Amino acid sequence: MTASGTYNYNPSLGELTLYAFNLCGIRNTALLQEHMESARMAANLLLGRWSSEGVNLWMVNLQTIPLVAGQASYSLPSNNIVMLDTYIETDNGTGAPIDRLILPISRTEYASYPNKEQQGFPTTYWQDRLITSTVTLWPVPDGTQTSLKYYQVCQIDDANFTNGQTVNVPVYFMEAFAYGLAQRLSLIWAPEKTMILKPLADEAYLIAVQQNVETAQQYISPMISGYFR
Repeated sequence: MTASGTYNYNPSLGELTLYAFNLCGIRNTALLQEHMESARMAANLLLGRWSSEGVNLWMVNLQTIPLVAGQASYSLPSNNIVMLDTYIETDNGTGAPIDRLILPISRTEYASYPNKEQQGFPTTYWQDRLITSTVTLWPVPDGTQTSLKYYQVCQIDDANFTNGQTVNVPVYFMEAFAYGLAQRLSLIWAPEKTMILKPLADEAYLIAVQQNVETAQQYISPMISGYFR
C-alpha cells in the first residue's frame, strides 16, 4: 500500500457547498441560483459564529502599534475579535528590545482612574470593543516606550464562490464546516433532515475544537501570603 505523500486537500467553498446540499438530499443537478445565494449567506453566518465561540488558533496573529508620547488610545484592525497576550516593547539602545507584559482592565476599572492623562510606563489596557475597536493604555505612554505588541483573534475570512475560493479553516475543521453548513441549509431546503444533521454537526464541531488547543504545561499554586505577616 502506498500513501499519496501529499497534504494539499483543500476543497473550494463550491465543492463543500455541493456536498452540504447532498447531505440534505439535494442532487447537484437540482441546484438553482437561489440555492447558492442561501449557501453563501449560511457559510458566512457559520464562520461568524465560529469567530465568536472561542480562540481559533489559526486566526491568531501578532500585531504591532507604534506608541506616541501622550497618546492614550489607538485604533485596532477592523478584523479584530479580541486582544490576547499584550506587552510593551522598549528599546534600551542596545539593539535588544525589552518586553514587559501588561494586563487588561474593564471599562468600569478604567473609569475609576482619577487621572487618565497621567504619563508613565503603561501597565494596563482597556479594549473598547466597538465595530472598529480601540485600545486605551494607562498610564499614558511617556515616550520612552517603542511599541505596543499584542496577539489578536481575527475574524475568519469571508467565504465567496468566486474564482474557486477556499474556506479559511484547517483540514481538521472541514467536516465540521460541511455538516454545519448542511444543517443550516436543511432549515430552508430540507426541514425533514434537520434533526438528523444537527447532532452530526454538533459532534463534528466538538471533535474539531478538541484539536484547537495549545499544548503547554499548566501550574496551579495556592495563595498563601495571607497566612504570614
